[in-house]
Amino acid sequence: MAVRPIRLFGDPVLRQPSEPITEIDDGVRSLVEDLLDSVREPGRAGVAAPQIGVNLRAFSYNVDGEVGYVLNPVVVEVRGEPVPTGEGCLSVPGLWHPALRHPYARVEGIDLNGERVVLEGTGLMAQALQHETDHLDGMLYLSRLAPEDRKIAMREVRESDWF
Repeated sequence: MAVRPIRLFGDPVLRQPSEPITEIDDGVRSLVEDLLDSVREPGRAGVAAPQIGVNLRAFSYNVDGEVGYVLNPVVVEVRGEPVPTGEGCLSVPGLWHPALRHPYARVEGIDLNGERVVLEGTGLMAQALQHETDHLDGMLYLSRLAPEDRKIAMREVRESDWF
């Protein structure tokens, strides 16, 4: 369908917990197409529905050549102690800071047929699953930064040309 513009830090949709998808209709199918088109852009590991202005629990991912999506995802398991992991976000362009992430994550949700989907992984996949699910809970990665890093990041946001 379309590569949708990414909403930026300060947009209220990024701070609202997303609503569960209760009915899979043409609107949800169109949303999934847009999420998949949007995540295929170079340099993107994931796009959550709020990032394209839709307050529904859905995200797409593009990790190690695997592109997909999940509806109503829930993080059901993480393993390992959280470690500072270099991270950026399309909604906070140009910033890169160490967010605390678990080295393994598993997410469960459904697909467009209502069938159960399980996504899991380590490394970038674990990071993407946690990052995108955070978006659906109304949280940006800046909240996962150590206080001093968050202070620096917020200064960078205020000084950016896009804010």
